[in-house]
Amino acid sequence: MRIGIMADTHDCLPLVERAVEVLNREGVGLVLHAGDYVAPFALKVLESLEAPVIGVFGNNDGDREALRKTASDGGKVDLRGDYARTKAGGLCIGLVHGHDTGQIASLIERGDLDVLVSGHTHHPLIGRHGGTLMINPGEICGYLTGTPTLAVLETEIKEAHLVRL
Repeated sequence: MRIGIMADTHDCLPLVERAVEVLNREGVGLVLHAGDYVAPFALKVLESLEAPVIGVFGNNDGDREALRKTASDGGKVDLRGDYARTKAGGLCIGLVHGHDTGQIASLIERGDLDVLVSGHTHHPLIGRHGGTLMINPGEICGYLTGTPTLAVLETEIKEAHLVRL
């Protein structure tokens, strides 16, 4: 299974649209969003994804109720709060925004996740901590780094690669 991973869209609709095009072309079966949509209208663009979306809130997602309503109205995005855990492609995957470093440390210490996805820093990172594959897809918006990126996880080999938008 291929899983698309994105974070930190920050209302940059042209790049969110580009990310949707790329993920649809990549044929992903699931998309994980590590938060910071910012405004509800950014969720509307995700409705064009051919795969379901699981997302969490980020520290810049101000009107959470409006985001929840938009997500439930469209039906494509399963917005789960500050933490999500899912099984996909035979892997146990945790999803957080990443601004709470204590939360990340606690999840790593538990040692029961195959993959931990986070965002927040806007800097892409793929690495391992013990048996856990750590993935930060970077930023869709390109505001801080100037390089918009997302990641694709290949569950069968438990490896991820970055895709530059």
